[in-house]
Amino acid sequence: MRVMNVGLWALFFALISLGCQKQEVREVVIYTSLDQVFSEPVLQKYESDTGVKVKAVYDVEATKTTGLVNRLIAEKSNPQADVFWNSEVGRTLILKEKGILAPYRSPSASDIPAQFKDPDGYWTGFAARARVLIVNTDMVSEEEMPKSIFEFNEPRWSGQVALAYPLFGTTATHAAALFEVMGDEKALKYYHDLKANGVVIVDGNSTSRDMVQDGQIKCGFTDTDDANVAIQNGKPVKMIYPDVDGIGTLMIPNTVALVSGAPHEEEGKKLIDYLLSREVESMLAHCESAQMPVRPGVKSPDHVPDYSSIKATEVSYEAIANRMEPTAKIMQEMFVR
Repeated sequence: MRVMNVGLWALFFALISLGCQKQEVREVVIYTSLDQVFSEPVLQKYESDTGVKVKAVYDVEATKTTGLVNRLIAEKSNPQADVFWNSEVGRTLILKEKGILAPYRSPSASDIPAQFKDPDGYWTGFAARARVLIVNTDMVSEEEMPKSIFEFNEPRWSGQVALAYPLFGTTATHAAALFEVMGDEKALKYYHDLKANGVVIVDGNSTSRDMVQDGQIKCGFTDTDDANVAIQNGKPVKMIYPDVDGIGTLMIPNTVALVSGAPHEEEGKKLIDYLLSREVESMLAHCESAQMPVRPGVKSPDHVPDYSSIKATEVSYEAIANRMEPTAKIMQEMFVR
């Protein structure tokens, strides 16, 4: 009888051990270029709600998006990530073209407008930001506020405009969009004139914001999330959506995609379902990033505008992606560091 009890206990502990082993493999690996301060709380909540271990790799400000994209390309033959959460869209499309992504149509995306979904299911957009101007209100009067990015080639803005190095992140996306919308000749002249007028090249959009809020410079290019942080912290700044009477403001959604050959594919799909939920769009709208939901009816604070209320630059994301690599070469030669 004792032998039987010992045997039963051994079996019992073996089953417990096996169960623990199964729980341990419930993990998902995500690479994300969205600032860690904004993306980490979302991922931590998912981990808490589901019990799935989320292993996140975050990008750094100076090489926004590009660093993780290059890492995904390098890992193509031996994928380490399951999900790529990109803070922009251009390089996501590049990854699709390079065969890094796998198609997945999430049920959570059923009410996301078609313009934010890859027709082949390789990526889905959500929670958009805009390329905006941030201006120091102690240094610039209301009458002098810029309305267009094309004003920065005027003498009054000489040496007073900050721009993140245009090889990375949304600044690179913006450059590619301008080359597509304006054409090579006009876009090339625009950037040449910016350089000649003493545009200050900095490491990232947050650096551009910091220089403006600290009074080191009058104005800077940045994104709505960075500008909103300064506004919510009571800094003497104003955010401007540029060119509403012209080419419009470039709107850039987050994108999420499943990595081809993902080691934890099913867990990756579940995480994508969560990221594309209304709950997450609302979280990103209510936090300091103030990102705009791309679908109507998502709960947002009053200071976050409806996506449809902003005059958006008319340009396809596919066209931007096709422009990114040739535009990057031009930017690198022009703004060599």
